[in-house]
Amino acid sequence: MDRLGSFSSDPSDKPPCRGCSSYLMEPYIKCAECGPPPFFLCLQCFTRGFEYKKHQSDHTYEIMTSDFPVLDPSWTAQEEMALLEAVMDCGFGNWQDVANQMCTKTKEECEKHYMKHFINNPLFASTLLNLKQAEEAKTADTAIPFHSLKMAVVDIYHSRLKERQRRKKIIRDHGLINLRKFQLMERRYPKEVQDLYEAMRRFARIVGPVEHDKFIESHALEFELRREIKRLQEYRTAGITNFCSARTYDHLKKTREEERLKRTMLSEVLQYIQDSSACQQWLRRQADIDSGLSPSIPMALNSGRRSAPPLNLTGLPGTEKLNEKEKELCQMVRLVPGAYLEYKSALLNECNKQGGLRLAQARALIKIDVNKTRKIYDFLIREGYITKA
Repeated sequence: MDRLGSFSSDPSDKPPCRGCSSYLMEPYIKCAECGPPPFFLCLQCFTRGFEYKKHQSDHTYEIMTSDFPVLDPSWTAQEEMALLEAVMDCGFGNWQDVANQMCTKTKEECEKHYMKHFINNPLFASTLLNLKQAEEAKTADTAIPFHSLKMAVVDIYHSRLKERQRRKKIIRDHGLINLRKFQLMERRYPKEVQDLYEAMRRFARIVGPVEHDKFIESHALEFELRREIKRLQEYRTAGITNFCSARTYDHLKKTREEERLKRTMLSEVLQYIQDSSACQQWLRRQADIDSGLSPSIPMALNSGRRSAPPLNLTGLPGTEKLNEKEKELCQMVRLVPGAYLEYKSALLNECNKQGGLRLAQARALIKIDVNKTRKIYDFLIREGYITKA
């Protein structure tokens, strides 16, 4: 049983073949007895007599193809669909683009065929007119007049223009066009006033630029007055009653702060007192800085590696299995207890097998930093857990 049908010209729009799951290319076969869903086969699977579940090779079938004329003997149904899709994609009147998309017809042939059979065809014209009248009758009560739509679009456009003009005026009045210059002007204020400026910037659009600047300047003046009052209260607390004594007090306070800073820096250096040469270099560098000379010796802290703080073992699993010396080792080496116990067990087993253990063998067993391996190896030998080979 032969019948004719058609699908879209795009192969990916067609259902796949039930035999080989490939995209169907016309012509292909549709089983007339199976379905729904429809059962499609490509020609290769059909000639092999493919059977699947209820489908048998002796079922009646339909040949699905669009290679037949519909409106014009020289135009197949597939070309008719391709023309309509091309006009929808490229737009009415762009016949050269339509012809390029179709690839089988020229620009003149596309235009002539479309105008003859889809525009000037009385059958299609009357059908479209009836559909248009029915749609207008159906939506007569709810449809929005066209002139109302145009007025709404114009109102939206004008509102956008007004908003854009308002924002431009704010930027121009507040001097925000040159942002770099605006940022430099902000830096003349203390940090607290800068933070206030940043927080109040969003309210600049509510008031004018002059009022906004007066507001910020008043808060900057308030900040300066509060700082001056706090300084005078400090003088009064220290028992100072004149400005001459206040200058002496400020000088001594600055000197004390510098000394405190030096002591703090020295205490940091003393943590590395084992490296006497680095400490001496740091002291000479500080002496050059105090005398106003450029330091010729690099800082010892920058030239060497700074050791990390000891590892805090509180709450780490396996800590309760360690003795005090092992805990101290894990803290200094910054090794979690679980990993240490695993490395220790591996080294003990290897030492028992070999009757002794060398450092190179230990480094081959545990793949971690060589310095940490050396410290673990030395600790286990010192505590008598393993012996040297």
